Amino acid sequence: MRLIRNFLSGLTVLAVLAVLIFTFWMRDRYVVPVMTYHHVSDAASGRSLNNVTPWSFARQMKFLKKHHYHVISFDDLVDDLKKGRVFARDTVVIQFDDGYEDNYTNAFPVLKKHHLPAMEFLISDKVGTPGFLTWDQVREMDARGFKAGAHTRHHVYLPDVSPDVARDEIFGSKKIIEEHLGHAIDYFCYPSGGFTEEVKGAVQEAGFKAAVTTNRGQDRLNRDLFAFKRVRMKDGDNALILWAKLSGYYNFFRKTKDAY
Repeated sequence: MRLIRNFLSGLTVLAVLAVLIFTFWMRDRYVVPVMTYHHVSDAASGRSLNNVTPWSFARQMKFLKKHHYHVISFDDLVDDLKKGRVFARDTVVIQFDDGYEDNYTNAFPVLKKHHLPAMEFLISDKVGTPGFLTWDQVREMDARGFKAGAHTRHHVYLPDVSPDVARDEIFGSKKIIEEHLGHAIDYFCYPSGGFTEEVKGAVQEAGFKAAVTTNRGQDRLNRDLFAFKRVRMKDGDNALILWAKLSGYYNFFRKTKDAY
């Protein structure tokens, strides 16, 4: 009997040591999660992977408020990373891709209600076309904390086009958005997350401060500000999934993809 007790006591000690070692190892591996959305619409047919219903979006924003998450702008995140700041474990960023009109009609009012900052990556040449934001809407959102970023001119997959086309998509989108908004556009989003070292170099040369991808590349700690991993939010994310995605350690438990 004593042998069994000693064995169980030894197992308990080993378990406690394992938890302590794991906790110490993960301590410096916290990554501020960047919540990523596309459509916020009830018309989800044919695009369910990139759509969250208005009801689900409102529920997810309420989850942030209820559990006292600290929602910061992407600009603050980048600046503080450069300064070496240690972030609280409840810090998150909110972003949207493509610039769909339903972001203005369905997401913007919720963000305003809860006083939450966000970023919208615009396909510059799509602004003002059916289904996409107008420049007046972009300016209104930008002035209210829903800041604009660049997502190329035509949403081309940059690794597949010539260097000249890629540069036009990168430099051109920045120029067009800046002309319409009257201020610098500092952040870029790779369409479908795809990038090469040459594409990254062009983004930096264009004057962007950082660029975001999906879960592409091997940098799980987001130390490369020009290959910043994000977390795609889904319509069916329940409280448990939201907790996991917003834990700050999600990058360590999901499969990475090649950069292109």
